[in-house]
Amino acid sequence: MRLVVARCSVDYTGRLAAHLPAADRLIMVKADGCVAIHADGGAYKPLNWMNAPNRLAELDGWWEITNPKGEKLVITLHEVHSDNTHELGDDPGLTKDGVEAHLQQLLAASPGAIEDGMVLVRREYPTGIGPVDLVCRDVQGRVVAIEVKRRGEIDGIEQLSRYIECLNLDSSLGQVRGMLVAQVIKPQAKALARSRGFHWVEIDYDALRGIDPGDLRLF
Repeated sequence: MRLVVARCSVDYTGRLAAHLPAADRLIMVKADGCVAIHADGGAYKPLNWMNAPNRLAELDGWWEITNPKGEKLVITLHEVHSDNTHELGDDPGLTKDGVEAHLQQLLAASPGAIEDGMVLVRREYPTGIGPVDLVCRDVQGRVVAIEVKRRGEIDGIEQLSRYIECLNLDSSLGQVRGMLVAQVIKPQAKALARSRGFHWVEIDYDALRGIDPGDLRLF
């Protein structure tokens, strides 16, 4: 991982246009090529980013990052305070708690409990930014990316958004639907899901262990 602390300004062009005026920021370049720009706050979410695959060109005083969709991120470096590279090695990934992992297993075995006619394509579907819990196809043959949580919150929707963006780079999958499945989903997460065109399902874990679809509520 490369970590650059610099006074920089950032311009993004693609689905929309966005500008970050000059300020001190952290620029992260991960081993898979993902580039993320962080302020000193705001937890994990970057101010702007470009997922892999992309092409990073380091020019005199500025970087240009482009992806296959034609989106462009330009980072103008006004002053570089530090520039360090660290080898982190392979990461074992996030270990789900017992209930969440078992919920994922049960849903993989009976995807029709999520939605009538749903069939499993693969559990832990690999992407450049991590595995999608479940990838399925619905009755219309559309690919559905499903994020499974014990408790559905905004971070689950953000995670699902990143997976959808990555999967949509694969033209063979077509337009990918997003769905969050959890025992309980917070109202804020439901609202964010609706705004991004995702579906969500609240599921009774105890009932699922007996596979009783009548206890599922789909919105």
